[in-house]
Amino acid sequence: MSNRVNYFIVTFLYLSSSVFGVNFNAPKNYSDSVALNEIVVQASRDNSKLHAIPASVSIISSKQIQTLGINSLTDATSTIANLFMPDYGSKLTSPIYIRGIGSRINAPSVGLYVDHVPYFEKAAFNFDFFDINRIEVLRGPQGTQYGRNTMGGIVNILTKSPIDYQGTDLNLQTGTYGTFLLNIGNYSKINTKFAWSLALNYRHNDGFFINDFLNTKVDNLDSYGARTRLVWSVNDKLSVENILSFESSKQGGYPYAVYNDSLKKPEKISYNLESGYNRNLISDALVLKYNTKSIELKSVTSYQYLSDNQFIDQDFSDKNIFFVTQLSNQNMVSQEVTVQSKNKVKYSWISGAYGFVQQFDNGTDVNRFATKTMTMKKYDHVISGGAIFHQSTLKDFILPNFNLSAGIRVDAETDLLTYLYDIKINNEIANLKDTTYNSLNSLQVLPKISMNYKVNTTNFYALVARGYKTGGFNSSFERPEDLTFKPESSWNYEIGIKTSLFNNKLFVESSLFYIDWKNQQIYQTAPSGIGSLLKNAGVSVSKGLEITLNTAKIHGFEFMVSYGFTNATFISNVMNATVNYNGNFIPYVPKNTLAIQLNKTFEIVNSNLLNRIVLNTIYKGTGEIYWNDKNSHKQDFYNLLDARISFIRRNIQVDFWGTNLTNTSYETFYFESGRKYVQMGRPLHMGVKLSVNF
Repeated sequence: MSNRVNYFIVTFLYLSSSVFGVNFNAPKNYSDSVALNEIVVQASRDNSKLHAIPASVSIISSKQIQTLGINSLTDATSTIANLFMPDYGSKLTSPIYIRGIGSRINAPSVGLYVDHVPYFEKAAFNFDFFDINRIEVLRGPQGTQYGRNTMGGIVNILTKSPIDYQGTDLNLQTGTYGTFLLNIGNYSKINTKFAWSLALNYRHNDGFFINDFLNTKVDNLDSYGARTRLVWSVNDKLSVENILSFESSKQGGYPYAVYNDSLKKPEKISYNLESGYNRNLISDALVLKYNTKSIELKSVTSYQYLSDNQFIDQDFSDKNIFFVTQLSNQNMVSQEVTVQSKNKVKYSWISGAYGFVQQFDNGTDVNRFATKTMTMKKYDHVISGGAIFHQSTLKDFILPNFNLSAGIRVDAETDLLTYLYDIKINNEIANLKDTTYNSLNSLQVLPKISMNYKVNTTNFYALVARGYKTGGFNSSFERPEDLTFKPESSWNYEIGIKTSLFNNKLFVESSLFYIDWKNQQIYQTAPSGIGSLLKNAGVSVSKGLEITLNTAKIHGFEFMVSYGFTNATFISNVMNATVNYNGNFIPYVPKNTLAIQLNKTFEIVNSNLLNRIVLNTIYKGTGEIYWNDKNSHKQDFYNLLDARISFIRRNIQVDFWGTNLTNTSYETFYFESGRKYVQMGRPLHMGVKLSVNF
């Protein structure tokens, strides 16, 4: 489908050029060659280049973010091999899955860092993208350097720095469904020692789905954001940087409809109580770097504050049965110090120490209309931990161009919960239970060993790494056995190849992986149907592959293919004496992710109106996805087609874009709570965007 569309558009433009006399040929000084494998990956911590990292890595540049219209991590789903971040109805529930590893609730299984700040709470994962410079995704456990909750990998997001980029950017976008976006950023380098930037963002949409009972849009959104960055080079050795970001969003929810088994499709969304999710998010990082001839010392002090309010018609019907309000406040402080070698001739190393404190004040009120009662649960929850780690790399070990890396990390963690439980009947409050539970303590050792061998422009690599995801307390527990869940751990085995062909015109990366993990934390609905919790399965396995091809610009054409295959199954998942899900596929994990992107740039000469026209199409295929442990409901493989045409004149660009051009109907979420519910994917969506760089 995408090739036919491209053929039609390209043929049309060339015919137009012959009729109107416009020359689309590239000028003689136009460069078609880009060394893709020379990109430095900052998430590697030792600033290794893409081709040299013994791991599966994907990068989305700022240009690709703009071209693909990526406004949040959910928009990157399937664009990166084996990465899946579905839309579950609000920014509150934003899990990321990589290679079958992910977590619907509680702590994440995939790490997220934004400008050095670790995001330990999934409710913060879905934020609006603006002034983003690059997205880096490292697949597989990153426990040696990053520790807890990085079993699936790391997503590292970097924003624009006024040290590297100066100017003013203005972006204005509007589209169907009341879509409106405005962001502006200024990046200034005052002198050789001081630089600063300020970026502002506003995003709105009226909503894509209608609540038939209330006759209103369900999923409307208003979001405001800001980011400021100050960089001071004190002297040749010392630099200080502070990055502060803020977002405030108000969001409607939730577009859940009853699934009709006989018709094999959802009914209309219809519930009687307005629902939504409001969130304030503040993140700050203070980064100090001290360089000598032989070492670099780096200190990162980070703080994150999250305050949110979820209010939800939990029965999703036109009757008054349950209504739940959940309030949360989180404060998180972390400190990391790393020191690493700089003169990397034969031997290089990096060592570090890390500590954090994460404090929650959560409250959940459940209004039961039939009994005219309200249960009120409050949680005072504190998680703290520390770690030390080291990694060494030997270059030309035994053989020329053979490198060996080995690292180890020791993580210690304490989890403490105080639980208050009251009930309100006829406006009178009675205490049911107040408990301070014994702390949960964990000590984990996370080794990793990798090797890579370079032959001309080809790198072969292999690695073995251990990852873990912390255990903890369930916030929605109704039985004593559901109070806690155990940590899960994994061993990841991977081999891969990275190569550049045709004088760096084509970059190819491919990997095979096998993940063996124990005590996998499985999402379950609470017995009453109100709330959710985690339970542990015995043994699970995920195995698969990833293939990525990227071309440099060749006669105006750029081509990208990204494919991931994941076979993630339960080896042992016993529910009781009569029910087990052994051999079933792990839910929420797509077997296949496929993206095919084609860009064509037409350079226009002898024209006072345009310098170039850029055409972009991307096809994304995802699935199949099972939605529950018993594999009774699934989303088959589905196809999405997006396109964009950009008209560029010097520093001005106008884009006409469309997403889901085939208006494909597909499920993004499914769950059972008395009845079966589904959330459908967004329909055909179109708009126009103006970008100006001063």
